[in-house]
Amino acid sequence: MGDSTVQVISYWDKGEKQIYALSLEKIKIKGSDTTSKEMTTYEVEITVLDSNEKSYTIQWEYKNFTSHNNSPVIQKLMNATQNMKVIFKTNELGEFVEVVNWKEIKDYTHKAMGSLRTEFKDIPEMDKLIKQMEATYSTKEAIGTASIKDIHQFHTFHGAQYKLGEVLNGIIKVPNILGTDPLDSDFSVYLDEINEEENNFILRATQEVNNEQLTNATFNYLTTMAKSMKLDPPKREDLGELKNETISASNIHTSGWVLYSIQTTTITSDNQTNIEERIIELK
Repeated sequence: MGDSTVQVISYWDKGEKQIYALSLEKIKIKGSDTTSKEMTTYEVEITVLDSNEKSYTIQWEYKNFTSHNNSPVIQKLMNATQNMKVIFKTNELGEFVEVVNWKEIKDYTHKAMGSLRTEFKDIPEMDKLIKQMEATYSTKEAIGTASIKDIHQFHTFHGAQYKLGEVLNGIIKVPNILGTDPLDSDFSVYLDEINEEENNFILRATQEVNNEQLTNATFNYLTTMAKSMKLDPPKREDLGELKNETISASNIHTSGWVLYSIQTTTITSDNQTNIEERIIELK
């Protein structure tokens, strides 16, 4: 910190544990009207299962899901992931590498979805929701991207060194949950504040997905889904231009543990806006 630089590295010991409170708010806006608003809260117990010179093996155990949506269907969907454990590896710096127990997660969720399909067989829309959930947990790639957004948010800044006031810009590849090819994304990150007395610092980042690639990927996905459900495919011009922007900020201790993190993703198309905001806070 003496030269106004910080490096986000995990200095963690085997057996170390931390508990975090998380909240996820989803808002849909059409024009100037808010059409829906959902809030989910839960806890995660993070355990360092192994630590060596080259990697960490980390477990996230999900607990105490609560939804402010009174729908019993939504509550059942959340309960399907209650007490689920995600075990993953990072490199020695704390950068995410891969999910280790993805087969176990896939089997766990598909079994839960099978029970829900039987229980709600008389609700037409339920099968569509279940299929979406199953797709999110269907492969190692899907589990490693779409289903663990909170883990990726936690490790957003790990592994790099930052200098106060210096903005780093570039183009990165981001996972495409709608297809196989990753998408280009403009990325910028900077060190906003150093708190020497408290041994922590604040980092901020923005990420904007290439609009054309995102729109094409969405159109191809919707076309494929329409064919599988024997529906009329959408028209390309009906989609307009999609935009996807993510803004992240984290307060991180010099040990590499996140103290507080907030991430807001805004997806817009024509007059429709979807906002997803996740907060991670050390208890």
